Amino acid sequence: MRPLTLRKPKPLIDVGGRPLIDFALATLAAADIRHVVINLHHLGEQIRDYLGDGRTRGFAIDYSYEPVLQGSGGGIRDAQRFLGSGTFVTLNADTLIGIDLRPFLDQHRERGAAVSLVLRKDPAMDRFGTIGIAPDGRVRRFLAHMAPSAPDSGEPFMFTGVQILDQRVFDYMASPGPFSITEYTYPKMLAAGEPLFGAVFAGPWLTVGTPDELDAAEAALRRRALDWPAWMGLS
Repeated sequence: MRPLTLRKPKPLIDVGGRPLIDFALATLAAADIRHVVINLHHLGEQIRDYLGDGRTRGFAIDYSYEPVLQGSGGGIRDAQRFLGSGTFVTLNADTLIGIDLRPFLDQHRERGAAVSLVLRKDPAMDRFGTIGIAPDGRVRRFLAHMAPSAPDSGEPFMFTGVQILDQRVFDYMASPGPFSITEYTYPKMLAAGEPLFGAVFAGPWLTVGTPDELDAAEAALRRRALDWPAWMGLS
């Protein structure tokens, strides 16, 4: 996102007149999730200065510092000390997603899932890698990794970056050092027969990870091209 991120961390870049991180917090607030852990790295003190302890917004915010980036898996592993003993949700601060998390959390519990990955159809999904799921939502294929005795690779979807996790995920994490949860943890869980599920989401979703994507997001918001929920403040 350079040059915008030379002086400001990506989660504080404005889109639609508000910092990106505000939309992630709005998503959590709409599901009545009030304890938040934020991973900090580049210019992270600006995020802490912006949000503080979260009390003025109705949150309790803890911060997990990464002097060296730990990857999508290592960042979660190192935040474990803040996460308590129950189910938790992770989202990316450079993604706008108009999701109501509550039915997905209910489904996660009803299925007895260890992991629920929020998935979607996308024209570019083959370029980024796909996850194949059975009709009951069970993951049969994670990228190139097949579940044991899977009869086929399942219907393909793309990962949105939103995931619902139970504590057993920590049993499959590398330590120490950086690692990818998608390249390391989930293939191990799939091979072990852990209950990994896909949860299909068909609503609005945009990534804002590059200047071009930021321009496209701003244009889409101006045109009201996607049907955002009212609590996102975008429609």
